[in-house]
Amino acid sequence: MLKFTQDHEWIRMDGDVATVGITPHAQDQLGDLVFVELPQVGKTLEKGAAAGVVESVKAASDIYSPVSGEVVEVNKAIVDEPSLVNSDPVGAGWFFKLKIADPAELDGLMDEAAYKALTG
Repeated sequence: MLKFTQDHEWIRMDGDVATVGITPHAQDQLGDLVFVELPQVGKTLEKGAAAGVVESVKAASDIYSPVSGEVVEVNKAIVDEPSLVNSDPVGAGWFFKLKIADPAELDGLMDEAAYKALTG
């Protein structure tokens, strides 16, 4: 099940590891991505902190960490081919995986219905 942030990131839990990416709405607003910068494996991120950058033909935008934790994996495929984020933002276009520090932080995120109401 996906959860969402007001900054248009999605998060999917698998045990205590969270996969993070940007929403279809976010990639649609940005347009065709031309550059992605990801956090380093081993870096500790705080909830709400900038974790990476995406650049499109329209703008550059920070990617924020939806929860606190340690980066355990990054998706190098999107660095080589940023368009994967445009074509499959909730699948092959994921950004990074975090070992989350505090599962209670997930409670502050939106479910799909709340996110759709936000972006409606």
